[in-house]
Amino acid sequence: MKLKDILSVSGKPGLHKFISQGRNGIIVEGVSDSKRMLVHSSNKVSALADIAIYTENEEVPLKEIFKKIFEKEVGKQAISHKSTDEQLKEYFEGILPDYDKNRVYGSDIKKVISWYNMLIEHNLLDPNEKDEEEETPESKEAKSEKDDKPAKTKSAAKPKTGTKTDKKPTPKASTQTKTAGAKSKSAGIGKKTSPQ
Repeated sequence: MKLKDILSVSGKPGLHKFISQGRNGIIVEGVSDSKRMLVHSSNKVSALADIAIYTENEEVPLKEIFKKIFEKEVGKQAISHKSTDEQLKEYFEGILPDYDKNRVYGSDIKKVISWYNMLIEHNLLDPNEKDEEEETPESKEAKSEKDDKPAKTKSAAKPKTGTKTDKKPTPKASTQTKTAGAKSKSAGIGKKTSPQ
């Protein structure tokens, strides 16, 4: 499962998987308990793929942080998120030495570590996951060759559900998050959204 489909929902503990678009919001499933629920469009929802961590010079996507932890721990769980603030900060500094200590709080670090451990526990983290934009030159070439070939039948010309041409609807609440959570002074987790 891709990080864009794993969500943090304001006021709800843990992480949730995006299931489908509902009439008044989105349907999600708890990563830990597998319970489904409707999240109303008024709730603040953040996809993990949209979260970044402030550093002194830039913002590092959460995906990159997870990859660094994965490599450090050789695919195992990290330090417990229940460790002391000093232990968590020391651990995080080993992962991202130049993180912005003025904007990234202990609670932010605790969430990142907690999320990482939860994804590892449920086998949902692929450290080599590529975004759709990160296609290799070979895959782009193969795709353009495929696009150049005429469709053999009428049914082949229609996009099928679930293909790249038929994009999954984006959760309505996440668009609200991008403006509401943008560069919050109280959040060390970046530009795109703040974790809840």
